Amino acid sequence: MVASIKQNKQKNKGLFITIEGIEGVGKSTAIGFLQAYLQEKGKSFLVTREPGGTEIAEAIRKLLLAHYNETMTQEAELLLMFASRAQHIAQVIKPALKDNKLILCDRFTDASFAYQGAGRGMPEAFIAALEKWVQGDLKPNLTILLDAPAKLGAQRAKHRGVSADRIELEQIQFFERARGCYLVRAKAEPDRFQVIDATQSLVQVKTKLTEIIDSLLQ
Repeated sequence: MVASIKQNKQKNKGLFITIEGIEGVGKSTAIGFLQAYLQEKGKSFLVTREPGGTEIAEAIRKLLLAHYNETMTQEAELLLMFASRAQHIAQVIKPALKDNKLILCDRFTDASFAYQGAGRGMPEAFIAALEKWVQGDLKPNLTILLDAPAKLGAQRAKHRGVSADRIELEQIQFFERARGCYLVRAKAEPDRFQVIDATQSLVQVKTKLTEIIDSLLQ
């Protein structure tokens, strides 16, 4: 796995790492830990997120996650996700890779397959077509999937102390389907994915994150 990532790194100059997982698995905590760890290592890196990452993409994020009296169609949600992604890729990701930076991104296209695909029931072929159109051959060099049962994730999410957004209010079955999709994708691309059991203690999760990053930066 590490060898294939290093080969991709040479091709793309920079290193594109995505952090994935359903609600409540600890993505924000993991990214904060990795950010501090990379700073200690003296590495040049960029932290960003999806949907979002640019002025326009963040505006689309607000549109996607706000609550409305009107129901947002599945098609509108998927297209807005990729509209935000198109801005993000053009304005942030590609320039950072060109400058040989390491990118830590909170979610990317795997989330669209999991949430809009498995969660909403949108055909995978539609998402794959948008992926090809918007991204071309751009893919993450490494995807860290934090995995935990949907019920546990929902319990943890309740203790955040912030109001749930439109997508976070979905039923538990939605997140179970999304989790299942993530695991299927991880199994299909073992050279790209590293799966971490997010039911472990925070110390154990941080140890695994450190091992992954250290092996990558050697």
